[in-house]
Amino acid sequence: MNIDFANLTKAYKEREEEYLSVTQEVMSSARYILGKETEELESSLAQFTGTKHALGVSSGTDALLLAMMALGIRGGDEIITTPFTFIATAETIACLGAKPVFVDINETTFNIDASQIESAITERTKAIMPVSLYGQMADMDEINAIGTKHNLAVIEDAAQSFGATYKGKRSCAASTIGCTSFFPAKPLGCFGDGGAIFTDDHELYEKMKAMRVHGQVKRYTHKYIGMGGRLDNLQSAILNVKMRYYEQDIARRQQIAEQYSEKLAKVVKTPEVLQDRTSVWAQYTIRVSEREKIQGALREKGIPTAVHYPIPMHLQECFDYLGYKKGDFPVSEQCAAEVMSLPMNPYVTKEEIEYITTNLKELVE
Repeated sequence: MNIDFANLTKAYKEREEEYLSVTQEVMSSARYILGKETEELESSLAQFTGTKHALGVSSGTDALLLAMMALGIRGGDEIITTPFTFIATAETIACLGAKPVFVDINETTFNIDASQIESAITERTKAIMPVSLYGQMADMDEINAIGTKHNLAVIEDAAQSFGATYKGKRSCAASTIGCTSFFPAKPLGCFGDGGAIFTDDHELYEKMKAMRVHGQVKRYTHKYIGMGGRLDNLQSAILNVKMRYYEQDIARRQQIAEQYSEKLAKVVKTPEVLQDRTSVWAQYTIRVSEREKIQGALREKGIPTAVHYPIPMHLQECFDYLGYKKGDFPVSEQCAAEVMSLPMNPYVTKEEIEYITTNLKELVE
């Protein structure tokens, strides 16, 4: 058996006629950048999350950049975040000349440990950027309380958690600004790069809306320094189709995660979703020892796996200048050495789950 990790081809085939119809309409209209498809998407994204405003942008990375630019983040500022994440989180902070300040993670959720945030705050701190990793939101009440106490913005990096909930609130609707990604392999993915920004703050919304078009408030009139951060209509049209089925896709991911957990609970350390929240299962990530050996053996059986993420940010060469060293964030380092993601998408079958879990049991028992 050969298993597809993301099943992007199957995802396309399931709704092929709808995708071809909407993309043909965009192409024949010759309206490729912004327009009614993007406006429709922004309206449905805002309604889905419960936020007042949503903006389609060119990628999840650009969403983070635009959020920080709108907040006035600049050289010398500090932003507190997690070292256990994809590089875009810390990279975008550094791109603006600001300093990523890392705080270790909670071993249960893999998200930033809110109890350690306050001790990392200095007079230069301007924002907190929690990451809702693997599909589950961070401890947003505690983080927002710290932000309010110290007059700090909170930017949720929700690249992996769009659609998840925390105490009844949707991801992207639980902080000053929420940012997500529509990279093809995300739970809600387009057919290229794309992302979105969410906020209830009308002033921030208007500022980010201008900034995604080079700070332009009317043609050739630029109020802000901005960027080319627009979402194109082809991607918006595709996402409009996907939004019609997204609740269904989340439910399918949940069912697959439950099957994995039932079969693996006594075999490996399985992911835990806290009672006050839900996950969209961007990844189904277990923890194992002798990971490379297990990955190799599974690969020989046609079972793909992935590691999200093998090297924490504080140990990446590009962040040597920050002065961190091995041992500074022991939980992140331990998790980075043990995490392994199994195939997770709405199309994983019961037979595939049985095959994956049976082979994994044989390797670890």
